[in-house]
Amino acid sequence: MSTHAILSGVERDLPAEPDGLPVTTVPGSAPALSYANRTLFKNGQTHRIIAGAIHYFRVHPDQWQDRIERLVAMGVNTLDTYVAWNFHQPAKETAPDFTGWRDLARFITLAGDAGLDVIVRPGPYICAEWDNGGFPSWAVSDPDMVLRSSDPLFTGVVEEWFDVLLPVIEPLQARHGGPVIAVQIENEYGSYGDDKEYLRWNRAALQARGITEMLFTADGGTDYFLDGGALPDTWATATLGSRGDEADAVWERRRPGEPFFNVEFWNGWFDHWSEDHHTRQASEAAAEVTKILDVGGSVCLYMAHGGTNFGLGAGANHDGVIQPTITSYDSDAPIAEDGRLTEKFHAMREAFYAASGRELTPVPAHLAAPAPVLPTASISLTRGTALLDFVRAIAPVSSVKPLSFEKLGLDRGLVHYSAKAVLPNGEATIKVRGLHDRAYVWVNGDYAGVLTDGNGADGLKYPGTGELVELEILVENQGRINYGPLFGQGKGILDGVLINQRFVFHWEQRPINLEQPLTELLTVGAGTAAAAGNDSDAGYFHGEFAVTEPADTYLALPGFGKGVVWLNGFLLGRFWEIGPQITLYVPAPLLQAGTNTLTVLELEHGGTHAQLLEEAKLGSVGSTHVEDLG
Repeated sequence: MSTHAILSGVERDLPAEPDGLPVTTVPGSAPALSYANRTLFKNGQTHRIIAGAIHYFRVHPDQWQDRIERLVAMGVNTLDTYVAWNFHQPAKETAPDFTGWRDLARFITLAGDAGLDVIVRPGPYICAEWDNGGFPSWAVSDPDMVLRSSDPLFTGVVEEWFDVLLPVIEPLQARHGGPVIAVQIENEYGSYGDDKEYLRWNRAALQARGITEMLFTADGGTDYFLDGGALPDTWATATLGSRGDEADAVWERRRPGEPFFNVEFWNGWFDHWSEDHHTRQASEAAAEVTKILDVGGSVCLYMAHGGTNFGLGAGANHDGVIQPTITSYDSDAPIAEDGRLTEKFHAMREAFYAASGRELTPVPAHLAAPAPVLPTASISLTRGTALLDFVRAIAPVSSVKPLSFEKLGLDRGLVHYSAKAVLPNGEATIKVRGLHDRAYVWVNGDYAGVLTDGNGADGLKYPGTGELVELEILVENQGRINYGPLFGQGKGILDGVLINQRFVFHWEQRPINLEQPLTELLTVGAGTAAAAGNDSDAGYFHGEFAVTEPADTYLALPGFGKGVVWLNGFLLGRFWEIGPQITLYVPAPLLQAGTNTLTVLELEHGGTHAQLLEEAKLGSVGSTHVEDLG
């Protein structure tokens, strides 16, 4: 059964919802969702949201359709997505981009065409383990700005973003015949602040720009989080990974009349570098979902399909030291990073079908079968420009004290700092105060070691002779903090460099934007005569391999230490030998029939070859944190 709808002036047929109820949206009507007496309604009919989160910015656009079809096959009726501001407008000088991979409207429309409703979460703060919680660093680098508050400095830049973002979402609302049925106000604000004036401003900013569908807040499932993040006259939803039935009791007490909606059910978890790969037993996760469904609640799996933190998009947490997130965002989701339907997919599918009283039917054959993969292969890699030759060739910016990434106008990548300093006779200690967040140190071209945000102030010991030396420090931004009170911190050297207790002044710094076109990066320092310090094997490595027909593959870099890798000029992501992630997922659309090129920028020690494997290796398995956070 289908019905007729109009979207942006174009007529189209919308299929029936998965529960068999026809879509009855009428352009210009009241909001699609409403509630009373703890019951949710859609267009006047009793309704339950069964949703799954997929982030368009973590999935190659040629795979959007496939991943949405897999979501539908799991038995959901709604797709949920965040909107990452820094994905659309990484630089202040450029207008926000909504084309190609950034075509948010196309992604939402594909979900609607598949029969799904859509929940949009525009933030502007999204967390999502995404770099800087979705904010471009340029937008929030003013030291006088109070982030995520009613401070006009902050709301002013957000208004400019909303002025271009919300006109993309507004025509896709249900009142126009589109799939968008709900839009979130901010995100988990009860975990950050208590400025209710800011939350009301955020709500008013959405409404003033034409958002008329259901608005809601989202916070942890306890009184504490509701105290900070909920508004008395706006639907409050919960984020949690267990004990949903207990949270429902909190809602019954605190939010009388409101239906319970677990808008983020953490059925898996993400990984930081150096941790185990987190997993959660499928049957246990499905049992927790069933508790929510059994009390009549709605639920959204976070994530239904996690995808990949391509490029430098991965964020970081901070618990005493920086905790950068890995490139994979598989998150032990029901639909794996490469689209495979996991045991958890089938467990959730059974729970969803049972809750809606539907008979469980076979998954369509084209979705049940795994995607084709390339055969295992080895790719020889040859050395290119050495690391120090590369970074020394960047045009310098001079200053008395070291400049941060933000003062250099750099969001992500590397900064090379250099200065002259006297190392006293005997043993000197090179200290970096305010290091964010990993630094490689050379003295007169000789490698001295690594400092991190955890030990930068303690410093490195190095023998001195009382002579003037060349001090070089290469700082890597491993991902901006996306959650907690340190959200919004800068990168680079934020304070200064000391030799023992004495500051070093008069610096040159060279910002290295690794997100500029690879063809431009490869010209920097190429052909220079090897200078002091370039006897190590850090730097560029290059290789080629032939493909008859593009298919998925999994890239490993045995023998390499830490760095980034490009495929056919596309910045695939970060790698690091400490794991847990061993392979990087390479989706078929990034390959081409014929010759393909691989480029590695190694920061520590290089290898001789890369490998294409036939399955993902995401590391040793450990339990999730979900039980602790629920």
